[in-house]
Amino acid sequence: MNLVESLRAHRLLAIVRGTDPDAALRAVLTLAEEGIEAIEVSLTTNDAPAVIARARAELGPEALVGAGTVRTAADAVRAVEAGASYLVTPALVDVLSSAGIGDVPVLMGALTPSEIELALARGACAIKLFPASLGGPGYLRALRDPFPDVPIVPVGGVDAAAARDYLGHGAIAVGVGSPLLGDAADGGDLGELRTRAAAFRATTTRDAP
Repeated sequence: MNLVESLRAHRLLAIVRGTDPDAALRAVLTLAEEGIEAIEVSLTTNDAPAVIARARAELGPEALVGAGTVRTAADAVRAVEAGASYLVTPALVDVLSSAGIGDVPVLMGALTPSEIELALARGACAIKLFPASLGGPGYLRALRDPFPDVPIVPVGGVDAAAARDYLGHGAIAVGVGSPLLGDAADGGDLGELRTRAAAFRATTTRDAP
């Protein structure tokens, strides 16, 4: 799987994090039903590997279901064994050298120019700019000058308005957690999740105003 091209095509990465594994799975499936292709299940979710495995079984082998908050080599292996098709880290994490993850792509967390360089040197296929809210879209715009060809996905505090701005300043996609999920992964209203999903899709689609 080419994670970068998939993110570039879909432009929205949904981040599912919750306390109820069954509710988290329902949230993943609801997002998929609403046309959100790329979905990350944070390993801070209760029984996250089981959620990933069940989502993979429901959605099929081609689904873009990944694991987030990967902080250790053990996290990486556990996620891949559960069926994660990509890994997302919150920071610079040396997981690509881990035995057991094969060619699974990694979206690695970084904030500063130096961290971006280190992430690329460690083999990251793209950069998770986190927490993006510290600098906002203007900071991403400044990063594009020294890093014009580096795929960057802002994550952290990204609402619908910010998503539009980040994409306008060169992000290949945006990662969105609570502004999209709300409390759905804790057992909240799935109807409201569908409404938010439609709004984010309308904002991030390529022909959005």
